[in-house]
Amino acid sequence: MRAIIFHRLAWAALALTFIVVMLGAYVRLSDAGLGCPDWPGCYGRLAVPDQPHQIAEANAAWPHRPVEPAKAWKEMIHRYGAGTLGLLVLALAVLAWRNRRDPAQPVALPLVLLGLIGFQSLLGMWTVTWQLKPIVVMGHLLGGLTTLGLLAWLVLRQGRRDPLALNPSPRPEAEGAELRRYALLGLALLIVQIALGGWTSANYAALACPDFPTCQTYWWPPMDFREAFAPWRGLGVSYEGGVLANDARVTVHMMHRLGALVVALYLGWLSGRLIAAARAHALRRFGVAIAVLLAIQLGLGIANVLLHLPLPVAVAHTGGAVLLLLSLVTLNHLLRRETSL
Repeated sequence: MRAIIFHRLAWAALALTFIVVMLGAYVRLSDAGLGCPDWPGCYGRLAVPDQPHQIAEANAAWPHRPVEPAKAWKEMIHRYGAGTLGLLVLALAVLAWRNRRDPAQPVALPLVLLGLIGFQSLLGMWTVTWQLKPIVVMGHLLGGLTTLGLLAWLVLRQGRRDPLALNPSPRPEAEGAELRRYALLGLALLIVQIALGGWTSANYAALACPDFPTCQTYWWPPMDFREAFAPWRGLGVSYEGGVLANDARVTVHMMHRLGALVVALYLGWLSGRLIAAARAHALRRFGVAIAVLLAIQLGLGIANVLLHLPLPVAVAHTGGAVLLLLSLVTLNHLLRRETSL
């Protein structure tokens, strides 16, 4: 019974993490990241001030950040979701510890997730108190996606019936190990590209190149790598709207484009390899799924530039990255399971 409850809670936490990540992207891209200037409340309250006297008090206490209810509510809904996720992960950790004598019960992973959620809370606080510092914003994104990936791995590990069961036909051990290395490298490349995307967004560089495939009419525009990737610029600076000069923003944007090209070429090759070489139907399906998601993601990235970053497209671009990440995590799990049979 405990195993069933644990598995259902893991699924619920995974679904909620996806929602929280997408809400975080929506908050960030709609410029609501500082909708509440304090943490964990909003203008000193657990809910957004909505009465005239509450708004007046909040404006007096934070004169540099007048209340904007629409932005504040976006931020607080994201915080409510993150807080609920923290409770779910705490429940998973407690259940795992209580059932630790069961050999089939994973214990280390739920405890790692609990520690990660605690660190994510700190990053969420620093995002606000350090006024959207890029290294913190990017770290918060990567922490959320790490939580999502680990929860997906936990769900797959706990699944009592693998819905993507492989064909019984044997695969040569060398081929299985080779595909596993290729899939792991694909996951690593995607993570680096997501980090570049997070850095681009955190530095407000998404529209530094308003044309495509050129950038400000150049194939290789003037760049400033040293300034573009400086990780720390001190405290007491508001990064809302970005602080980088044009050449540095262009550098960040162009590196994200080049990263997209590398990832597209590699994952395109990997999907072709899966479709052509895999004897298992599940792996062939993964090859097709990765190819389709990759094409959609590239289209969304180009649309962001040509349409000047419309909010629905920008949020969908984050969603595409999340789905690609989940597909590669699942593929790695499937290959690891296969080679261990």
